[in-house]
Amino acid sequence: MPTHKKTILITGGAGFIGSHVVRLFVNKYPDYHIVNLDALTYAGNLANLKDVEAAPNYTFEKADITDESRIREIFDKYRFDAVIHLAAESHVDRSIMDPLAFVRTNVLGTANLLHVSLSFWREALEGKRFYHVSTDEVYGSLGKEGFFTEETPYDPRSPYSASKASSDHFVMAWYHTYGMPVILSNCSNNYGSHHFPEKLIPLMINNILHHKPLPVYGKGENVRDWLYVDDHARAIDTIFHQGKTGEKYNIGGFNEWKNIDIVHLLCSLMDKKLGRTPGESAKLITYVKDRPGHDLRYAIDATKLNKELGWKPSLQFEEGLEKTVDWYLANQDWVTAVTSGDYQHYYAQQYVKR
Repeated sequence: MPTHKKTILITGGAGFIGSHVVRLFVNKYPDYHIVNLDALTYAGNLANLKDVEAAPNYTFEKADITDESRIREIFDKYRFDAVIHLAAESHVDRSIMDPLAFVRTNVLGTANLLHVSLSFWREALEGKRFYHVSTDEVYGSLGKEGFFTEETPYDPRSPYSASKASSDHFVMAWYHTYGMPVILSNCSNNYGSHHFPEKLIPLMINNILHHKPLPVYGKGENVRDWLYVDDHARAIDTIFHQGKTGEKYNIGGFNEWKNIDIVHLLCSLMDKKLGRTPGESAKLITYVKDRPGHDLRYAIDATKLNKELGWKPSLQFEEGLEKTVDWYLANQDWVTAVTSGDYQHYYAQQYVKR
């Protein structure tokens, strides 16, 4: 077996953001052993990592983070120096339909990882790190002004955001109670390749392509701060290596858009890419009943991350969106594979015409 400088566990590494983080670490740090742990639920897909699956510094382990005995077995096998924890249930609509699944994975799963990590590291915490990746949704909803900072009080409004807020609190409790070397980040909405097509941007791309209705909640006035997923992966890399233990960092794109404006931009882009008459795809827009407790606006102030660690986004939104559209158009086999089966049943249930 080769000797590695660090052995790092990345949970949820077959998912959207996780696969980008795994790919970055495997390629950038050949002297690290990257162990990807994923339960391979509906949004976890090993096809996301085809390009690194044979890398000598990469290993996959299938496991559920709520399974303590299995997590202990994996820790005992690899003796990790660090954990980057991304595994989570993450879709607000699904959390409204099945809130206890989010409690199990996001709360109990995180507490289980903390508990097992500490039991292996307790005698030698020096050089260890538990990095918890979270969301800006824990802060609740903003009005038309203001930004979320690291000091913004938590005010979650959905079962999803409440479960992530709870997991954040458990992470900090392990830090204050046990001296666990933790670090935490809260990020705005991500977009890019390999995004499961239940989320806004890939859903719209797929539906435009197939001349299906484009379901927009309410009037589409909800505002989100969007970040290209590769930039989020770079931010995680930066925070993991340079961030201060016990600190949290907000990650955002300084890039606010109304949902309806993104849909119109995608319609325009897709009309050009597909050779359609300008305005043709916009006719597919269909307004549907608003989501219960739908937060009006999220906006991240990432000044701390920029000033202290030197990170900033690399792409303008329009450029990143075009790259994203191009990827989906070139990878329709991937889209077809992930949207088969129970997703279709969920889709029919979720988007009821107003």
